[in-house]
Amino acid sequence: MRAKAPERLSTLRLVAAAIKQKEVDERIELDDAAVLSVLEKMIKQRKDSITQFAAGNRQDLVAKEQSELDILQAYMPAQMSPAEVDAAITAAITASGAVGPQAMGKVMAVLKPQLAGKADMGLVSQRLKALLSR
Repeated sequence: MRAKAPERLSTLRLVAAAIKQKEVDERIELDDAAVLSVLEKMIKQRKDSITQFAAGNRQDLVAKEQSELDILQAYMPAQMSPAEVDAAITAAITASGAVGPQAMGKVMAVLKPQLAGKADMGLVSQRLKALLSR
């Protein structure tokens, strides 16, 4: 508020409202992992909105959503590099003894707690599927 950054202020108010809503809906107090989950959901919503607005040729809305996305991503942990993600996937495959695409759920169950907030789980899923189908 004091920095006179209305976009940042409104985005942070949206985050606080989303966290509070989740706490009220589930009647719990959110821990750090749950807050990261809320932020990830908001980031995914912004990315989806950007693609939809770009398809509809609404550059004004794309710019607004992109600025919100940038602010939200500043509060996420540092993202892992593709090499680090591949190493984590390989380690999870060997730890779980997975063979073939049918074991994808078992490996994802191992990876999800490790990579939550640090990597895009959609991309992790795609990489895992490619490695297991070899």
